[in-house]
Amino acid sequence: MTDRTADLLARLLAEAGCRHAFGIPGGEVLTVIDALGGAGIEFFLARHETPAGFMAEGAHHMTGAPGVLVTTIGPGLANAVNVIANAHQDRVPLIVVSGGVDGAEAATYTHQVIDHVALLRPVTKAAFHIATAEGAAAIFAKAIAIARDAPFGPVLIDLPASVAAAPARGAVALRARPAPAAPADGPLLDQARGWIAAARRPLIIAGVDALNDGAGAALTAVAEAHRIPVLTTYKAKGLLDEASPLSLGGGGLSPLADRALLPLVAEADVVILAGYDPIEMRVGWREPFAPGAKVIALASAPPTHGVHRSDIDFLGDVGAGLGRLFAGLRVDATWDAGRFAAMHAGLRRGFGADAPWGPAAIVDAVQAGLPEDTVATVDSGAHRIVLSQVWRCRRPRTLLQSSGFCTMGPSLPLALGAMVAEPGRRAVCFIGDGGLEMVMGELATARDLGLPVIIVVFVDDSYALIELKQGGMQLPRKAVRFSRTDHVALAAAMGGQGLLAATRAELADALRAGLAETARFTLIACPIAAEDYVGRL
Repeated sequence: MTDRTADLLARLLAEAGCRHAFGIPGGEVLTVIDALGGAGIEFFLARHETPAGFMAEGAHHMTGAPGVLVTTIGPGLANAVNVIANAHQDRVPLIVVSGGVDGAEAATYTHQVIDHVALLRPVTKAAFHIATAEGAAAIFAKAIAIARDAPFGPVLIDLPASVAAAPARGAVALRARPAPAAPADGPLLDQARGWIAAARRPLIIAGVDALNDGAGAALTAVAEAHRIPVLTTYKAKGLLDEASPLSLGGGGLSPLADRALLPLVAEADVVILAGYDPIEMRVGWREPFAPGAKVIALASAPPTHGVHRSDIDFLGDVGAGLGRLFAGLRVDATWDAGRFAAMHAGLRRGFGADAPWGPAAIVDAVQAGLPEDTVATVDSGAHRIVLSQVWRCRRPRTLLQSSGFCTMGPSLPLALGAMVAEPGRRAVCFIGDGGLEMVMGELATARDLGLPVIIVVFVDDSYALIELKQGGMQLPRKAVRFSRTDHVALAAAMGGQGLLAATRAELADALRAGLAETARFTLIACPIAAEDYVGRL
């Protein structure tokens, strides 16, 4: 059989390590799906394109390979704009393959036809329309390389069905990924190293670029060798084991945590930004450094955000950069580690993690009841802020969420994608009742794939975070409350196990029942009050 253009694309994706693709089929992508299977890339059906994209991201976090999302023409791709924009802001290497339209066909036929490239150009690193089989292989290789180059991001390959099925023309290999680059010798490196050597209260803030560069080992070595505390964004939790006395935990969207963390940042005399992008932070993190503090940034892209200053910027691999900055140095840090322990204890009380019941108590009970290597995913909303502070990550990529874009609905498909990519891995999805109803169809995906995901639903009949903001603006409550769904019956109707837990003991029993399942999802409905979040964020 003669190779098709789609076969070239599939083989390059396989060469990049991809073994899973997700989406919803349409006539325009049937050849692509067939080609993926021929290259050893299994296609998984979702119920909506945006959850399919998050399943692809979940698989990426387990394997390191780019995620693959396949959509059909027009409305199929338009449905995926949300997850593609999320990949752009959260720095996820996502290959989006859409069914395109031939130029000649589009001139006289307009049914479902929109300009895919124009639609996605603002939310991708690159967007390509493959007009002919000539040169297609080179464009495929270029697209995959762009998605994997730092900073990671989504790339569109718009492939008309006629081109996908056309005989392949030529072949190329993927460009090798660049070797990790460290800061070059010179006056700036000498100056930065001098600042670090003289520091007494150095602090590291690590973010998504450090995660994507695999900088956990280098970060841990530097922190432990020099007794430097580490604060991470939510996405970077676990780069330093959060059981370490040097871990300050995650900073992000929590005013309660900010009241403890920002004074520490303001006391630092040297701050090393290790792959940190403030896109994950709230507005309170504008220029958090002391006026006399020296700020050194290691990143994969220039800091164009304007949120805060940096005195010296090094572009390159975060782990290699940390190694180069600290090579041969002796730092005499004078931080009191006991202060960090007291801070954690105070925050734990403040969030209510030791309370009999409530959002943080639910998180605490679930972590206590599940294996340590469980992958947790969390949706957007008030519960995400609480969970990102209370849930402790021992390793990176064990808590998955949308942290830059903060969109609704990612947690369930992220968990499913992670379990597909790493069979046997347990995953727990935390989601609000409002968020669940946005992606309820993916319960059927969990059923059909036989994935025993545990789904913990915070049932408060409210978009609680928006309700809090509404109240803070002294506005009457409007359009934030809804009627309660029978989640136990819903789970049974969708082929899963539904359980109700209103106490820690009931939740522990429900978790044991969920862990006993091998091919059926377990949904645990945990009723709370929307008011339980007041003063806890």
